[in-house]
Amino acid sequence: MSASIYDIPVKKITGEDASLAEFKGDVLLVVNVASKCGLTPQYEGLEKLYEQYKGQGLVIAGFPANDFKAQEPGTNEEIQSFCTLNYGVQFPLFDKITVVGDQKHPLYAALIAAQPKAVSVSEVPFREKLKGYGIESNPDPEILWNFEKFLVSRSGEVVERFAPDTQPDAPELVAAIEAELAKS
Repeated sequence: MSASIYDIPVKKITGEDASLAEFKGDVLLVVNVASKCGLTPQYEGLEKLYEQYKGQGLVIAGFPANDFKAQEPGTNEEIQSFCTLNYGVQFPLFDKITVVGDQKHPLYAALIAAQPKAVSVSEVPFREKLKGYGIESNPDPEILWNFEKFLVSRSGEVVERFAPDTQPDAPELVAAIEAELAKS
């Protein structure tokens, strides 16, 4: 396997160098986020999930990305302000990155390599929904859209990947998080 996701350099949304190593021992939900997307209201559900489970070791890590129809055009400062003012986001946000294509951030390359296919919990797969809007989506294993979710175990293993339209309170996602939190 490639380098541990803990070893890949990232930056906090405030610009400081960081890594996900500070969350070793926690369960991570890594999400590529955007402020001007039809799925943006998921910020509210993600924050509720974080508040509910952070005491048990859940950390949500939001990575803004402007890769899908330019739905995250803001600066890091604008993104942080938007998330705080509109959704009360307290979970960690990181520097805006690219999650698809040749310029894909190494973290996303590692996440995708570890879990090449997203689980869809919807009746109609999100790829089909995008087609209905006339949007040609990326082929697997690429990130499909904003708000795709990667669940990472306490030991840093990428254990599951959920489609963008998987709501933060979806029973399948909650059950997967609870199963990981139950492991020591």
